[in-house]
Amino acid sequence: MGKYLIRRLLQMIIVLIGISIISFAIMQLAPGDPIDLLSDRNATPAEKAHIRSLYGLDKPLPVQYYNWISQVLKGNFGNSYVTGKPVLAMIMERLPATLMLNFWAMVIIYALAIPIGMVSALRQYSWFDHIVTSVAFLGKALPQFWFALMLIYTVGLRVDYIQISGMSTYGVNWASASFWQVLSDRLSYMILPLIVLAFSGMAGITRYMRASMLDVVHQDYIRTARAKGLSEKKIVTNHALRNALLPIVTLIGFELPILFSGSVVIETIFSWPGVGLLAVNSIFQRDYMVVMAFNMLGAVMTVLGMFMADLLYLVVDPRIKLE
Repeated sequence: MGKYLIRRLLQMIIVLIGISIISFAIMQLAPGDPIDLLSDRNATPAEKAHIRSLYGLDKPLPVQYYNWISQVLKGNFGNSYVTGKPVLAMIMERLPATLMLNFWAMVIIYALAIPIGMVSALRQYSWFDHIVTSVAFLGKALPQFWFALMLIYTVGLRVDYIQISGMSTYGVNWASASFWQVLSDRLSYMILPLIVLAFSGMAGITRYMRASMLDVVHQDYIRTARAKGLSEKKIVTNHALRNALLPIVTLIGFELPILFSGSVVIETIFSWPGVGLLAVNSIFQRDYMVVMAFNMLGAVMTVLGMFMADLLYLVVDPRIKLE
């Protein structure tokens, strides 16, 4: 176990170093000049040169990368070229909104997709299975942005309670409001984004769960369990389900970076004030420091998510040994 943890830690460090180099290189190759954001439109070449020297942008690229990554290792992602605020503070300011939306979306997705996929597999080729399969294919085929716009047009603009933009009602003193008033207001803004995220996410998880369950229920040990006279409920819950969850655990590892980064498309369409919307605006504004911070934090979340998935394998299947 100790050797495995050391090996995985070294692999994570190597991957993160490679991603940091690629991210920095891409930002250097991107069109535009950060000096245009840091200086006045009518600034003279001498003034631009002074600003370039002030931010260390006049140094060779290896030196710039070293200065940047050394600050990142200290938890300092620099300041935004557009707002001048610390990048990490800007991200942390918007992170709670993204976590709230994506957390509840994932709770809905896994709470519904796993049992639906399991029942669909156990009742293969039944009317329930056909309906689930058709809806799952529809969910994968529908583009998120189109589905979101259709919901806004057919539901958001016709139902007074449902809101289509933002996260909460402005101009209200929420500090003095009751819990139920705050909850009702938040739900009115979350309904449409949650529907889009949950419907799209459930489509894939349901199909994975169905395929995995179908593979497991036809294994020899399941037939042996039936031959021994075990109840169908015990066979499904104690034997089939735990083994069928292994591919789902792998998918959970990829959900951690999504929790952090959010859904860029959904946050943009519904003007949800999360980090996904911040990332889009930063790209359009060529705010390179914010974009590089997103790349690095997303990479960290990804490698941690995959490591967490490996540990969850032990919980789902004790036969697996991390060596």
